[in-house]
Amino acid sequence: MSRATGAVAANRKRKRLMKKAKGFYGDRKNHLRLTKDAVMSAMAFNYRHRKQKKRDFRRLWIVRIAVAAKMNGISYSKLVGGLKKAGCMLNRKMLSDMAIRDPESFSLVAQAAKQALAA
Repeated sequence: MSRATGAVAANRKRKRLMKKAKGFYGDRKNHLRLTKDAVMSAMAFNYRHRKQKKRDFRRLWIVRIAVAAKMNGISYSKLVGGLKKAGCMLNRKMLSDMAIRDPESFSLVAQAAKQALAA
């Protein structure tokens, strides 16, 4: 009986690993042991940063809304509270976009929040 080696599978495995390490710097892209460690940590950071990106964008939207709200004479927390009372279903992403692209309509939304707080 002929001897079977794992060469095809091993080469495929190495090739797949090296493909994931494409663009890495130095020995991390072409030495197997270093590549394996680099790819493993890159995948871990990849997962973590996908979650973190959502947090970062939410923070950015809140900062933008807060600045626009201050320009309209209301604080961020009062604006959000007033919008909840008014039954306005705009999310932070839309409010942020509105604050940048269409300040006039944002000021109308801020006025609606003020009126809801006063009532």
